[in-house]
Amino acid sequence: MPEVFKDVVRPIVSGFALTFKRLKRDKSTFAYPEVKRESYPRTRWRHVLARYENGLEKCIGCSLCAGACPARCIYVESAENTDEKRYSPGERYAVRYEINMLRCIFCGFCQEACPTGAIVLRSDFELSDFDREDFVYTKEMLLEPMVSVRDS
Repeated sequence: MPEVFKDVVRPIVSGFALTFKRLKRDKSTFAYPEVKRESYPRTRWRHVLARYENGLEKCIGCSLCAGACPARCIYVESAENTDEKRYSPGERYAVRYEINMLRCIFCGFCQEACPTGAIVLRSDFELSDFDREDFVYTKEMLLEPMVSVRDS
């Protein structure tokens, strides 16, 4: 009889005790779409391709982010800049930049590997969608919008 109590009854009683202890705590409920919970300072969610102040892209198409990604969810295709069409300040730029968000594990290695600081993980966590195809983020979806500078 003591053996049965030790192996079966004690874990069940301790599990119920833990549950009842948690039920006594104050609950925090948020009306989600209207009120958003504060994120932790080191939260990494939405990928963004940053731009310089003059509007040029920071991404130079070096593919270091794709090499550092353990999930292999980043694809970068680069091309040469010309004097007529300049997209980044370097010799090359990313013609095609895609991230498969279904495979991404949000580790932040791509951000750490980028020499120019082009890929940045922001704290925007609303990334849900309905179709699998919509989770492949293209360069156009990832680029920050251009900021217009007004002359005073």
